[in-house]
Amino acid sequence: MSETMTMNAPLTAADGESLKVKLARERRNKQLKAIALVAPLALFLLLTFLVPIAMLLKRSVDNPEVITYLPQTSAEIAGWDRRGLPSEAVFAAMARDLTIAKEQKTVSEISKRLNMDISGFRSLIQRSARKMPLEVAAGESVRDQFIAMDERWGDPEHWHVIAKNAKSWTPYYLYSSLDLRETKAGTPELAPEEERAFLSIFGRTLWMSMWITLISVLLGYPVAYWLANLPARKSNLLMILVLLPFWTSVLVRVASWIVLLQQEGLINSALMGLGIIGEPLQLAFNRTGVYIAMVHILLPFVILPAYSVMKSIPPTYMRAAISLGDHPFAAFWKIYFPQTVAGVAAGALLVFIMCMGYYITPALLGGPQEQMVSYYVAFYTNVTINWGMAAALGSLLLVATMTLYAVYSKLVGANKLSLG
Repeated sequence: MSETMTMNAPLTAADGESLKVKLARERRNKQLKAIALVAPLALFLLLTFLVPIAMLLKRSVDNPEVITYLPQTSAEIAGWDRRGLPSEAVFAAMARDLTIAKEQKTVSEISKRLNMDISGFRSLIQRSARKMPLEVAAGESVRDQFIAMDERWGDPEHWHVIAKNAKSWTPYYLYSSLDLRETKAGTPELAPEEERAFLSIFGRTLWMSMWITLISVLLGYPVAYWLANLPARKSNLLMILVLLPFWTSVLVRVASWIVLLQQEGLINSALMGLGIIGEPLQLAFNRTGVYIAMVHILLPFVILPAYSVMKSIPPTYMRAAISLGDHPFAAFWKIYFPQTVAGVAAGALLVFIMCMGYYITPALLGGPQEQMVSYYVAFYTNVTINWGMAAALGSLLLVATMTLYAVYSKLVGANKLSLG
């Protein structure tokens, strides 16, 4: 009886405190220390990765110009039934808003945004703002004064654009990035063929990325296999050559390829000197030059993960299969290759994603038909200062990246990304 009571009694430490409570407190202290160690990295990722992505997604649908600088017009036009012209109150509100915008020098912000939907809206807003404030006599219509000022104010289509943009968000930028436009009913429809551009640009980006990835895999796989099966000393020495490009700026490497590939460059000069060609080949400032330079830059990203996986495969597997009568090629295909799929797929995924966002190499070595989506992101950011379009294109690239990762995870398994 006494032994049973002793076994059921809670264990206590020398200081009389329960061991269970003491262990729980020790575990909690270790967890707090671990959180404290991880917190700086988590904060860094939040501020430099998650917050910019959230701002990018928000900016792609953000539409602050009209509702901010035409607040009275936005409030009045919300009750418009979209039939005929708006009421007299809407025209009066527009007159007050344009007067304030003229004083605060914000007319350009309004006109720039509305001009995206209808060409010529910029001149209409700026010309009308210069004539503000209106002098309205008793019994005189503000609507008539606006129409007399410019007959385009009598076009309901211009007021439809104002009503459509009198809200804090818009699908306009995302629609434009996919060559769509919004109908009066608010549904998307494909833009006329002569106005389409971005679907072909996205198609070109995916097509070029696919070919660069395929070439990189075809060249990188045998190199990784060769390095993995060499003696350690030779393998380590040759691995330095694979890593060497990482120590050189991408800009320097692209400039070097321009020197090598141009019509009077070293490659054409050597081929003509050997009598292989009679006239210089066009290797630079076209798709051929972009492929060559990008494969050279991205090839290590295939070799390294593939090499990591191949190095972990015991060579006895292949020897055992051959000793049991299997052909060397059949043994390679059935035993060795399936074990390398995870590493090769991870490298291919990395190369493909990097290709989609590449900017410098196509910009310097390619022509107009080789520019990818990233070029237009930079164009809208630096040249036209159209942050909405730049954010929309960037958001679509982000969606494409996440889709590729989801496909990889489904086919290969995200748990195999460790490559070990």
